[in-house]
Amino acid sequence: METQKVSVLGAGLMGHGIAQVSAQVAKYEVTIRDVKQEFLDKGMRMIQNSLQKFAQKQLISEQDINDTLNRIHPTLDMKEAVENADLIIEAVPEIPRIKKIVLSEADKYAKEDTLITSNTSSISITELASFTKRPEKFCGMHFFNPPQLMKLVEIIRGAKTTDETINAIVAVSRKMGKETVVVKKDSAGFIVNRILLPALNEAFNLVWEGVAEPEDIDKAIKLGLNWPMGPLTLVDYLGTDTTLAIAEVLQKELGPKYSPSPLLRQMTRANLLGRKTGKGFYDWTKKK
Repeated sequence: METQKVSVLGAGLMGHGIAQVSAQVAKYEVTIRDVKQEFLDKGMRMIQNSLQKFAQKQLISEQDINDTLNRIHPTLDMKEAVENADLIIEAVPEIPRIKKIVLSEADKYAKEDTLITSNTSSISITELASFTKRPEKFCGMHFFNPPQLMKLVEIIRGAKTTDETINAIVAVSRKMGKETVVVKKDSAGFIVNRILLPALNEAFNLVWEGVAEPEDIDKAIKLGLNWPMGPLTLVDYLGTDTTLAIAEVLQKELGPKYSPSPLLRQMTRANLLGRKTGKGFYDWTKKK
C-alpha cells in the first residue's frame, strides 16, 4: 500500500512541524487534528510562519506556500481526521494516559490496513501499540525538534511490529526528506535520548551545585564538544517539563543513573519551562 494521505494527531510543538513536512516535502494530503480550535489555529499559524521563513531564504516560492497550505486540513473530529488516512502519526503530549485515549480512538475509526505510529521520545512502543488492535502495524516514528529542519527520524520496532511496517515507515520518512535509523529493540529512550539525557541532567547539576553559570556551561559544550547549541539552551527549546517526563521514563525503565536533577524538578514545578512559557534558563520574552 502506497501512502497518500497522512493524519497527524496533535497540532503542537512537534505535530505542526510533522504536518508541514508531510505536506511540503512529501506532498501528502494531511489532516491535522487537535482537541481545541485555538490549538489548531496556533498550529496553522506556526506552519504559515515557518513557510514564510523558507520563502524569505528563497528556498520555496509563494506558490509552494499556497500548495502546501492547501494540502493541510485542520479538524477537531477524530473520525474525520483518520478514516481515510493511510498513515497516522500521533504527536500528543508525552503522557501515557493521553496517548492511550488518542490511539485507541484513532484505531477504532482507521481503515484496517492503516499504519499507526507514535512520535514519542521515550515511552515504550510495545505499550503504546497495546492501546490499538493492530500492534503489528504500529511502530515508533520519532522526529526531532524542529521537524522542518532536523534530518533524523528514529524508527522503533515494538514487540509485534512486522518488517513490512518498518520498511513502509522508512520509505515514508525518506519521502519526507529524512535520514532514518532503525531501533531494533524497544528500549527506553531509543538511541538519541538515552545518550542525551544524562548529558542534559549533568548540565542541570552543574548549575544546581554552583559550579558554573548557564552561559558558561553552554559556551563550554558548544566550543569544547562542537554542539550546535549548549545543553541548557537545548532544554529551553525542548521544555523542562518534556525533559523531566523523558528522564522519569528512563529512570523507571533503566535505573537510578537517569534520576532527574533536583533543579530540573524545581524549574518544572515553577513553570520555568523555557521558550514555551517565556522563561527557563534564559529570558525568551526579549529574544526574537
